[in-house]
Amino acid sequence: MNADEILARFDREIRQRPQEGPDAIVESEPGIVRVLSAHDGWAGITWSDLTGLDADAVVAAQVRRFAATGLPWEWKLYSHDRPADLPARLLAAGFEPGPPESLLVAEVDALPRSAELPDSVRLVPVTGKHEADLLVRVHDEVFGGDHSAIGRHLLARPDIVRAVVAVVGDRPICAGRVEFHEGTPFASIWGGGTSPDWRGRGVFRALVAYRAGLAVAAGYRYLQVDASADSSPILRRLGFVHLATTTPYVHA
Repeated sequence: MNADEILARFDREIRQRPQEGPDAIVESEPGIVRVLSAHDGWAGITWSDLTGLDADAVVAAQVRRFAATGLPWEWKLYSHDRPADLPARLLAAGFEPGPPESLLVAEVDALPRSAELPDSVRLVPVTGKHEADLLVRVHDEVFGGDHSAIGRHLLARPDIVRAVVAVVGDRPICAGRVEFHEGTPFASIWGGGTSPDWRGRGVFRALVAYRAGLAVAAGYRYLQVDASADSSPILRRLGFVHLATTTPYVHA
């Protein structure tokens, strides 16, 4: 896999043409692509290249544009975005960086399609409200906050997103989804957070394998993930390759 070529394609086909659903507002201008609303309430800058532009003026213009919406938002910055001093410019403009994540990509044909689970664990596809509620429940537990919007998205768009929950008895212990970016070779995986007492027992790996199988069946070539420091080592052992680092810069 040519990492530079795949990164350029990811920028062009995913970051510059975000697919955020029929109700989303996506705006483009020189050096910037922004999302003003999305299915999960996310808003922010998905792509930027301020080479040859007045970077401080562009940053200030984005602050004004989002202030007019009243929405919380973030500038999703990647380590190869330009200018190289853009992080310092964002800090000077009042942004605060969140935890960095690794942009990882793998060819789905090279990923495992199955993984051994503990005897008491079963994987349950999300096919209705009950399973969607289980996913929201474990996301709220593991990640904090309210993830009910993701549950609604799963039920509203089964054509572009599939999800699975790992369950012990009636208790959800891990969940994740795969989103299909139509017209591109990329599918992306999200979630995967596991209840603390079940970590290190293969549940996370099993969910990755399950979703890789869904991506293959849907005809996608690449599987992409923004990986935390905890999940990145596991994913890289499975065959994912680090392409860049992404950091959310949040404006108050």
